[in-house]
Amino acid sequence: MSPRHLLLALGLAAVWGVNFVVIEVGLAHFPPLLFSALRFLVAAVPAIFFLRSPGVPWRWVALVALTLAVLKFGLLFTGMAAGMPPGLSSLVLQAQAPFTLLFAVLLLKEHLTRRQLLGMAIALGGIALIAVDLGATSPVGAFLLLLGAAALWGLSNVIVRHARPPDMLRFMVWVSALAVLPLFGLSAVFEGDWGALRSVPWPAVGAVLYVGLLATVAGFGAWGFLIRTYSASSTAPFSLLVPVFGMAAAAVFTGETITPVQVVAGVLVIAGVLTGLGYAAARPSPAISPASTSG
Repeated sequence: MSPRHLLLALGLAAVWGVNFVVIEVGLAHFPPLLFSALRFLVAAVPAIFFLRSPGVPWRWVALVALTLAVLKFGLLFTGMAAGMPPGLSSLVLQAQAPFTLLFAVLLLKEHLTRRQLLGMAIALGGIALIAVDLGATSPVGAFLLLLGAAALWGLSNVIVRHARPPDMLRFMVWVSALAVLPLFGLSAVFEGDWGALRSVPWPAVGAVLYVGLLATVAGFGAWGFLIRTYSASSTAPFSLLVPVFGMAAAAVFTGETITPVQVVAGVLVIAGVLTGLGYAAARPSPAISPASTSG
């Protein structure tokens, strides 16, 4: 990888890691489902007016919109609003990797190697360690919401793998467009009053623009470019830096305390994902969805 593209990959991991802190800023003003709807509205408009169709049957776009954009991000934002800290959220979401393998076995009839099984066990061990470390007074319910978000992320990764969209940026813009109305509908039913839209402070505006334009549109575009240039197997390891940047940003900007147990858990999760990824890198692999890396 050239130095310029290496900096792009590192910068992208930083953008996606800091994204979790920015989500926290947005949730301080918007209810979670409304914030998620605004995120995808900004990501879709005006891009859909300049892009062609997604290049795959619309049923796959609708399925990913449901599992990833509506349900996964709905659970993620709701879990963080319920008290899950941003740094730890960026780490727990890496559980999407073993969930992806599990759904690939169940739905695509893939066979796991011993190395993949070992990686899954190591990563899940790290997630279990986080659950134990949370303790009785910590947001265990919020943690379970994040774990559900990771599972839905894994499911959407398998759907994307099966659909094989030719252009991930174009695909994700249309996914964003299809998610807007359901998210606004869910917000209307479960959150009711949209008083947060009457007066929006600049930090909240910046949060919507960051997660919608920078983390979603620009992020997916850069990730797709790197995968097309260097292949998924050589690009995917950079996604493992996302929780590193996420936890560091949370410690600096929000004062989130990272315990020694969480550090060990983080090492286990990243090592487990890297173990399974190491086998995938040894053989040709389909394009990996950038959805598996960011919040």
